[in-house]
Amino acid sequence: MGGAIISGYAPLAKQQGHTILAYDLNTEKLADLAGKTGLRPCGTLEQLATQSDVLVLGLKPNLYETVLPQIAPFLTPDKTIVSMAAGISIAYIESFFGKATPIVRIMPNTPAMVNQGMTAVCRNKNVDSDVFQTIFQIFTGIGRAEEVPESLIHCVIGVSGSSPAYTYMYIDALAREAERNGMEYAQAVTFAAQSVLGAAAMVLQTGESPEQLRINVCSPGGTTIEAVKVLQDNGFEEKVAQGFRAAVAKSEEMTK
Repeated sequence: MGGAIISGYAPLAKQQGHTILAYDLNTEKLADLAGKTGLRPCGTLEQLATQSDVLVLGLKPNLYETVLPQIAPFLTPDKTIVSMAAGISIAYIESFFGKATPIVRIMPNTPAMVNQGMTAVCRNKNVDSDVFQTIFQIFTGIGRAEEVPESLIHCVIGVSGSSPAYTYMYIDALAREAERNGMEYAQAVTFAAQSVLGAAAMVLQTGESPEQLRINVCSPGGTTIEAVKVLQDNGFEEKVAQGFRAAVAKSEEMTK
């Protein structure tokens, strides 16, 4: 995810005259990313922390307890921390860096890798508005971003953080049934995925509600209304809701 964010933001950073610094234990991976994006590799965490104005933590949640104490000695009040880990609250980060530290918490999703991500962004009261706008631009560079209160982060995980997985399952189910009906699987995936992409674009661009768009495509006595009736009779919408609730519950359970 860190690589996806850097790749998406790199053209805008160049345009704005900003330098992207990065550190990774995997030096080969870092060098490869530097070649593709023009970032400047750092040899140590200290170098990264001391030279950065905004420090984005691309860490797995289980590494925060180890890495945050290593960064803490090099932080000054003018540096803003950005965290993207599920289950890691702003308060938890403050416990390492102090309550005066400017902290932004984000919750992106994997379509950021193709610049179609959806990112929730929240902040504590210490974050300067101009700095926040710069950070916000990073995530609009890899798709869409919305500011939300941290209290909605669990909800965000259910509706966008985890939901690409549900959508992949839907695409795969359509494609496999098409394969059983004579179409090559790869071609069927293209048909199903493009239909999902187009339907999503209709929601975002027309201003119509998803329910109204569904009604619009369901001609009386036609094929679509027949399929929709079967899905509704078999609890399709409730199954999706159950998956959402499971993701939210797990997020709440994980939170520090």
